[in-house]
Amino acid sequence: MNDYKKPSLPGPALFEAQAGGSDPAEATAAGHRIANLLVRGPRTVDDQGLVDRVLHLADEEGLGVIAELWSHAAPDTVAGALWRLYLLRTSVHRLPEQAAREFAAGKAYAPVHEVLAGVIDPPGPDEVIALVDTVVRGIVGSHFDVTLDRAAAFAHIVGVGRAQLEGGDPHSAAKLVDTALHLRKAAELERVGELH
Repeated sequence: MNDYKKPSLPGPALFEAQAGGSDPAEATAAGHRIANLLVRGPRTVDDQGLVDRVLHLADEEGLGVIAELWSHAAPDTVAGALWRLYLLRTSVHRLPEQAAREFAAGKAYAPVHEVLAGVIDPPGPDEVIALVDTVVRGIVGSHFDVTLDRAAAFAHIVGVGRAQLEGGDPHSAAKLVDTALHLRKAAELERVGELH
């Protein structure tokens, strides 16, 4: 599965189960439905069939095809949280050495976040990739809030580290910290049963 290219617009195969084509409202609805099925699990045979088709499409075309459906979702939704997890995972896979350096630089300023993120000390590129993959793979099940908390902690540390490094990009560092705040809020909503 190739996750490293820029997300493309979803193809017609994704919408086979959707009557009437793929207008923007249907794409948004499909994105929310798929996000909830991936996180909450299928409840019916039809749901399982849709999940199977989505996973097959992700295997064939890359996760970006599915993630694109979540790109406009509000951060306080399951789809919005998955979009942020996808972006975090993609950025680490593209530049693992940079993510490891930024994490190392940021952990001095956010030790509690380091514990939450669960990264081995010192984090190298392989450890950072392993963490992000573990976070993303953990989205199915009853501990989605923990996954979101860990991803938020990781994003916060890397964002702080990016701001601390010489030649760092303050704009993208601020975006990472914003992503961390959104993921943390989504985790809080998940814990009280209000993340939909």
